[in-house]
Amino acid sequence: MRKQLKVAISLACLIMFIGCSASPLSQQTTKITLLNSKSEIKTQLEEVAKQYNQEHPEVSLEIITPEGTSAYQKLMSMYGSGSPATMSMLDPGDTQTFLDKAVDLSKEKWVADTIENGLDTVKKNDAVLGFPFAVEGYGLIYNKKVLDKATGGSFDASSVNSRSSLNSLMAKIQKSGVAPDMLSPMDWSLGSHLLALSYSVQPGGFPEFVKGMQNNSIDMSQNSVMTGWVQTLDLLKDNSINKHSPLDSTYDGAKALGEGKVGLWFMGNWAWNGIKSNDTANEEYGFLPLPLNDNTDDPNNAKITVGVTKYILIDSTTTTPQEQEEAKKFLNWLVYEKSGQELLVNKANVIPAFKNIDLVPTDPLSKSIMSYMSSGKTLPFIATLPPDHGGITGASIQSYISGKIDKTELLRQIRIYWKAQQG
Repeated sequence: MRKQLKVAISLACLIMFIGCSASPLSQQTTKITLLNSKSEIKTQLEEVAKQYNQEHPEVSLEIITPEGTSAYQKLMSMYGSGSPATMSMLDPGDTQTFLDKAVDLSKEKWVADTIENGLDTVKKNDAVLGFPFAVEGYGLIYNKKVLDKATGGSFDASSVNSRSSLNSLMAKIQKSGVAPDMLSPMDWSLGSHLLALSYSVQPGGFPEFVKGMQNNSIDMSQNSVMTGWVQTLDLLKDNSINKHSPLDSTYDGAKALGEGKVGLWFMGNWAWNGIKSNDTANEEYGFLPLPLNDNTDDPNNAKITVGVTKYILIDSTTTTPQEQEEAKKFLNWLVYEKSGQELLVNKANVIPAFKNIDLVPTDPLSKSIMSYMSSGKTLPFIATLPPDHGGITGASIQSYISGKIDKTELLRQIRIYWKAQQG
């Protein structure tokens, strides 16, 4: 009896010892962070992190979405204090500042599954230094319900293939009692997207165009693409719901379009959640190209801008090998695990940059973009603009649409911006 008691006590002590010694190990998790530059999917990414942490209890993934500053500025500050995020989601142009601080991902499986040219921006010395997170596109988003009423039938998006046909459509929308469009005044939208559209269709290509502006071999007033672009800009501003106070409204185009107060809005598919929240019943939306001339035979007038717009870099300067490994596992989970794919595509409404993912986003804007992609009607997304491009050129366009400067001065300021990039 005494012997059995000793054995029981010994077992109890052993179990307690194992429990006590195992407990700290079971609680050990590797913390990794993701700096998010897509504020419009903040909630969705937090749900992604929650799901990932449940499936991988050995990891604690935290999403950091900066407020009142850009992800680029936030990351600069984080590096300045010696505590960068494990992973940082950045615009293609912004990645260039941090490529030397990024982990080489060349040997990752998803590299071979990435869409064509999807990694060009984040390659350096043949090393792949970034993960392509999202494909996005922009153009004129249309509310089909509004356009059906204006045109007296089922609106055909292919009917807009010149500035004149767009002007005609706007006149019909106006006649139906609805403002034709909304031109949002945010500098990034005006500079990095609207102006960049003109860069993507320059006959000699964007690099040659910049070189020509810098060495004065291009006369902006004689460049047909740029003068055509200004005429299209005039069409947008003159038909905008906010034409009398063009700089007053901010990101409320989603509300105006969703509520049917405008028929068209120059924006990208990242705005879908905002549109949907203002129109829960009608989900008939799509993209129209923004023509820069009146030539109906110009194929560019039937195309919208599409490309990889967000890359994730893994920090190599302060992260541990274990943190880097867990970050890589998370990225692979997004590409290859069913739950990761579904959260990326269906929850965050992201168009994936990987050929192996068959899921198609359910929202109409992503479907519209994929339709343009499948028919080869896409323009290159000028992705490596300098970080200050949107702010500086966008401010010039703001001055123009508010009547502070004329066309000649606008084009002069755009050329001055690029000339200053020579140094």
